[in-house]
Amino acid sequence: MNKLVASVAAAALLAIAMPARAAPPTASEAAAFVANAERQLEAQGLESSAASWVQVNFITADTNKLSALASQRLTTMAVQFAADAKKYDGVQVDPVVRRKLDLLKRGTNLPSPKDPAKATELAQLKTELQGMYGAAKWCSPSDIGGEKCIDGNALEELMRRERDPQKLLAAWTGWHAQAKPMKAKYERMVELADEGARELGYSDVGALWRSKYDMPADAFAAETDRLWDQVKPLYESLHCYVRGKLNEKYGDAVVAKTGPIPAHLLGNMWAQAWGDIFDVVAPADADPGYDLNALLKQQGYDPIKITKTGEGFYTSMGFAPLPKTFYERSLFVKPRDREVVCHASAWDLDNKDDLRIKMCMSGTDEDFQVVHHELGHNVYQRAYKNQPPLFRGGANDGFHEAIGDTIQLALTPSYLKQIGLLGAEPDPSKDTGLLLKRAMDKVAFLPFGLLIDRWRWDVFAGRTKPADYEKAWWALREKYQGVKRPVADDADSFDPGAKYHVPGNTPYTRYFLAHILEFQFHKAACEQAGWTGPLHRCTFYGNKEVGKRYNAMLEMGASKPWPEALKAFTGTDRMDASAILAYFAPLKTWLDQQNKGRQCGW
Repeated sequence: MNKLVASVAAAALLAIAMPARAAPPTASEAAAFVANAERQLEAQGLESSAASWVQVNFITADTNKLSALASQRLTTMAVQFAADAKKYDGVQVDPVVRRKLDLLKRGTNLPSPKDPAKATELAQLKTELQGMYGAAKWCSPSDIGGEKCIDGNALEELMRRERDPQKLLAAWTGWHAQAKPMKAKYERMVELADEGARELGYSDVGALWRSKYDMPADAFAAETDRLWDQVKPLYESLHCYVRGKLNEKYGDAVVAKTGPIPAHLLGNMWAQAWGDIFDVVAPADADPGYDLNALLKQQGYDPIKITKTGEGFYTSMGFAPLPKTFYERSLFVKPRDREVVCHASAWDLDNKDDLRIKMCMSGTDEDFQVVHHELGHNVYQRAYKNQPPLFRGGANDGFHEAIGDTIQLALTPSYLKQIGLLGAEPDPSKDTGLLLKRAMDKVAFLPFGLLIDRWRWDVFAGRTKPADYEKAWWALREKYQGVKRPVADDADSFDPGAKYHVPGNTPYTRYFLAHILEFQFHKAACEQAGWTGPLHRCTFYGNKEVGKRYNAMLEMGASKPWPEALKAFTGTDRMDASAILAYFAPLKTWLDQQNKGRQCGW
């Protein structure tokens, strides 16, 4: 064999032993991958949404199974696309394609493991936990609430109106006990989801969640700390005042003058908003000047009329009316013949115009507020429907919650007068009452909105072990809220599961961000409307110019990083809590005067 033949033979053998490397992916392949992912995810998402809608409205073993299967298919698909998207990390692509690739990599809240058996188990656990919450009832041995067995919705109503601390304690403990059986399932769900997150390149699910804000995960955590530090002094003043008034009503044996407030006395099952005990803590001269509950009842505001009133605010700003199918397909009241998940939510079932809400309304002022919030989701969903599938979402999840919350802030006496609910606006002497009531809903919520994910971040990261779930939960509630468990600690309890968003696996920091953003949006809208008075008296009902600019932000969807969307409406690209401080500045002065002589903090 001559040298030439020998070298050719050696090269051939080397080629067999060392196969040629695959060509690196190209920009055109990345674009084709994204387009295919969008098509498949949209189709599977619509199927999953339909199955979920049926499941939350008809809770049975069969609907749980169907919803779990659809959810599993969607999650498995999303996780696979997230993993596949990583191979295009080093490819130079169009900025739009790059953003879509990044969204694909972060596209699921609870990523399933690649193992099919584990993926199925995770989907089943997710559905079972949500079903357990929706079907939970507390069967009281007494006549508290007027009937023996009370569901979560009825218990929430009891917490709003009851003032006997013993009955409140019984209701509180009764509901929280319903979550105890969730603990083992939740623990296993965390294990499986963390495995899925690691397979995607994240240390845990919490790190995945924090990565969804157009900034590094640790930078986002620091950003929420910065915002909390801005509003903490206002919260501490409110906490000090409310604790003092509760002490005056119930005495030292129930509420001490110092330390955390027992969680069952704040008018809400989770002590997340305190407005329902306004009658307990308001001074004699702080009557807001009207009773919205009474006005709604007197004027025949049933759930449909309340909903149409909420729709009317948006149409007054230039938004199109809701489709006819909205009123045909939504759930407005709790059915008598079946179990449903009553937690209010907004739905888009076809990414076009099949918009719906799901609520269990009874015609209260809270329903009035919540409808305006939920319709904000629907308006946002329709605004970005012409975006590509991956951009059909909020600029960040806090934006989606803030859209309707901003409208809530504009439900002022002036607005109520314009729609005929109120005969005359209260004079400025009533502003203290109006601000105090709103602060007890909005400001009181802020630390709660922050701590739920703080707890889950530690759980997902393994810093909080299952044996310490309960201890860590209440440590955070005392740290941030100054609220304590009203009965002795029980390490086997699972009080986090008594809040829908934990078994429902909905990230919660979005609500904290929404409460920051809504005031920032409100201030911007009032400035655009030419308002020069106090922010808390401003409404932009009927202002189509504000609506036009609002819609311009909404139409962007998730197509741009959230700072760009924020700047499009507010003129600044940074979240800022100073609008909250400006809104409540008169109240802060008043609270500090009332708190003289009290030992604040906890």
